[in-house]
Amino acid sequence: MTDPRVRRIRPEDVPAVVGLVRELAEYERCLDECLLTAEQLHDVLFRDAPALFGHVAEVDGQVVGMALWFLNFSTWRGAHGIYLEDLYVQPGHRGGGLGRALLQVLARECVARGYARLEWSVLDWNEPAIGFYRSLGASPMDEWTVFRLTDGALASLGEVDS
Repeated sequence: MTDPRVRRIRPEDVPAVVGLVRELAEYERCLDECLLTAEQLHDVLFRDAPALFGHVAEVDGQVVGMALWFLNFSTWRGAHGIYLEDLYVQPGHRGGGLGRALLQVLARECVARGYARLEWSVLDWNEPAIGFYRSLGASPMDEWTVFRLTDGALASLGEVDS
């Protein structure tokens, strides 16, 4: 049975979700890097072919948690999976099962659609989250290192040769 406090994101939730993303960025010590606007989030969630999907957790009509995700693909498994970009529950609402309920919805989405994986990243210093994920049976992928190109390095690599 699905937790009644969790549902798919709706357009009217976008401002609250942007606020939660900013809270998460602050918790992760990089609020200055969070440039997301409500217009950007609305566009990727609600266009004809969405690039991003989401669920929210509500308590007493207030959005207090969210999961934002997109599809990835495993060439080894030959199937799509879900990459969880952001999972966040406000501190005052933690410990009540909302994080688990959000992840459970995504796991059910994987099972129902035949997706092979549910994956996400967690900062190595975030011990409470790591403990929570391990309690669900998630395994760290310690042998993998995430690489990222942004800003100047991305622009430099992406320059068109003249």
